[in-house]
Amino acid sequence: MNLPMNNELNQPITRRKMLARAGTGLGTLGLAGLLAESGDRLAASPTSSLASKATHFAPRAKRVIHLFMNGGPSQVDTFDPKPSLDKYHGQRPPNANLKTERRTGGLFKSPFKFQKHGQSGVEVSEIFPEVAKCIDDIAVLRGMHTDVPNHEPSLLMMTCGNSQPVRPSMGSWLCYGLGTENQNLPGFVVLCPGKPVVGPQLWSNSFLPGVYQGCHIRKLDPKNVVEHVNNTHLSPVSQRQQLDLIHRLNAIHSKERERDAQLEARIQSMEIAFRMQAEAPEAFDLTHETKATRELYGSGNFADSCLVARRLVERGVRMVQVFYGSGQPWDDHGNIENGHRGKAKSSDRAVAGLLRDLKARGLLDDTLVLWGGEFGRTPVSEGSNGRDHNHHGFSVWLAGGGVRGGLTYGATDEFGFAAVENKMHVHDLHATMLHLMGIDHERLTYRYSGRDFRLTDVHGRIVKEIIA
Repeated sequence: MNLPMNNELNQPITRRKMLARAGTGLGTLGLAGLLAESGDRLAASPTSSLASKATHFAPRAKRVIHLFMNGGPSQVDTFDPKPSLDKYHGQRPPNANLKTERRTGGLFKSPFKFQKHGQSGVEVSEIFPEVAKCIDDIAVLRGMHTDVPNHEPSLLMMTCGNSQPVRPSMGSWLCYGLGTENQNLPGFVVLCPGKPVVGPQLWSNSFLPGVYQGCHIRKLDPKNVVEHVNNTHLSPVSQRQQLDLIHRLNAIHSKERERDAQLEARIQSMEIAFRMQAEAPEAFDLTHETKATRELYGSGNFADSCLVARRLVERGVRMVQVFYGSGQPWDDHGNIENGHRGKAKSSDRAVAGLLRDLKARGLLDDTLVLWGGEFGRTPVSEGSNGRDHNHHGFSVWLAGGGVRGGLTYGATDEFGFAAVENKMHVHDLHATMLHLMGIDHERLTYRYSGRDFRLTDVHGRIVKEIIA
């Protein structure tokens, strides 16, 4: 597929330009002008919780897009081919007896063919033909493992670094440590349709200040993307005057209460809600994109979410998390062939389109993209043609943001059951991602309940072998 070539593709979009678009018709003292002034003031203010902050060392990445294939894609059917499954199909050798959640049968060969792609020759399943074309920009991590084979604790581990609720999510930690580049949008946005099974725990700020909580977006309708964000009763100037008065009163109230965290969160929420009125609808309005760009991503809710993710990071949002769907859609306990083929078909083009679009706009170099689920699936069968959850070994991949493309790191055993070489725990993944963002994961801490907490808890190893 050809990349969209238009006059704006490689042109940097400044925040003032975007606000000017959003505020057309409001006049010189309209919302856009007010937001540009107040946003610049807050960005420069050291007292703003969301103001950009210095990194511990020079970062390779400035922002993160997490493409979350919740439910658990099968590594042996996507990015970790295992010829031994064909050879021993139906058998149950001793090293295929690792304990998982359910009763399973013999080894189950993949119904999909694998082929080498790109100059690197990394093997990719036939169900991802478009992503395969981008493999030279991707580092496949085949030695991942986590703690338990249950959805809820593993979802929490992947998003929050701990299997017990409720701890701050990775996006909240990033905003706490780095702030955000755009004061008119949330620093952490979660694109998750409908009502997820685990829900807000996956993007919780927990004990971090409330301003760092993920902003959950259920619908991509630009007019209603955030409920109750538009004020239909007051003019922008009146809103600004009213908000300034409330801030002065709250400052007095807060000083008397030693800067109560909940009060501070409410103050920050009112401010960002005011500033979001102009920029949030514009950021989610895909009608601004060219036909060529829309075709690059394909159609459907996931495709639109990937395109919105690019628009948000382009506008300075620190982290965007894109869930494939609500619940656990990749959770194919039966008929792995039809299930995985269908989900891959509806996401392959969008994921590849995102990587190509970021690269064409010069954003991939400093945007870190993570693709994967909370765990993998067993190489042995559940029922006749499904796979159970598998936490012993699975695959995710990283692209952009200082990652070496066109490589595989780590390995599972001959059947793809357990990580055996260059093993990476989720803590190691988080530590490496924070390192790429210019953060020492051992120094990003928050004092709470008598101890210092961090995303990686007391664990985490930086995997420098995958860094360019």
